[in-house]
Amino acid sequence: MEITSFNNELVFEDKIKTKVVLETSFSKEIRIVMKKGQEMKEHKTKFPIIVHVLEGLVDFGVKGKIHAFDSGSIISLDDNIPHDLFAKKDSIVRLTLSKQDTVDRVEKVIDDSTKQ
Repeated sequence: MEITSFNNELVFEDKIKTKVVLETSFSKEIRIVMKKGQEMKEHKTKFPIIVHVLEGLVDFGVKGKIHAFDSGSIISLDDNIPHDLFAKKDSIVRLTLSKQDTVDRVEKVIDDSTKQ
């Protein structure tokens, strides 16, 4: 058993920040901290994911259609579904990855999204 919090060491920075908050035998629970105006450009995953907005307001695009997700909104996506995120307010997002997926992949999406 492990007990932790998505709110520990919470800092909004000029770059989208990720942190593995909890890793289980079947998943990785990732915290994504986004300042207002930051985005993760369209991308896909090889595994299903769950995205849960814990705090804030995020425009969440799925296959080009934008959904306004405020605190508490949650979505599950199958693999290979194009999606993107744009923070309308400072936001804390929980990303549940399959154990087979990697945090490095998420970091690459963030890096690719910040390149001009």
